[in-house]
Amino acid sequence: MTAEVSPGGVPLEEQAGVGGPDAFQRLYTPHRMAYIKGEGRGRDDECPFCSIVGMADEDGLVVARGNTVYAVLNLYPYNAGHLLVVPYRHVADYADMESEEIIEMAFFVQRALRALRTASGAHGFNTGMNLGHVAGAGIASHVHQHVVPRWGGDTNFMPVVGATRVLPALLGQTREMLADAWAAAAE
Repeated sequence: MTAEVSPGGVPLEEQAGVGGPDAFQRLYTPHRMAYIKGEGRGRDDECPFCSIVGMADEDGLVVARGNTVYAVLNLYPYNAGHLLVVPYRHVADYADMESEEIIEMAFFVQRALRALRTASGAHGFNTGMNLGHVAGAGIASHVHQHVVPRWGGDTNFMPVVGATRVLPALLGQTREMLADAWAAAAE
């Protein structure tokens, strides 16, 4: 039996459970289903950001702690070094934050930018908040600001075609590297 080929001459492969033969390879990431389904998040009244506060920095992936906010690595990062700046107080909306929290959050974002440039040579950043589930907030009950480092040419075939992120270091190693750079960013 000869294999089918695409009009461009690429061999088409039969792949179980995905329909007819085509030229695409599939990279499956079944571990992501736990995130999609919200597994491991506990009851609705258990907030992971509130739980992190009582953990050791290494266990909670906390990079730095302030008086009203802290910086933590995203457990499901878009890029290596993806940080979240989170108020200690459980508050869902930026509009409901206290002035002290807003001010310290702004300074933490600024320091995160400096620390990420020092630690990883980031060329640019995406920063922002998703307020509410309809706006894309994975944890809508506790406001947090994302700081995502970007590099020229960092959009490659893995996330675009393979829906897979390639991270150059384990989260614990990244946390340690950024915690060290955080101190230098204050100077």
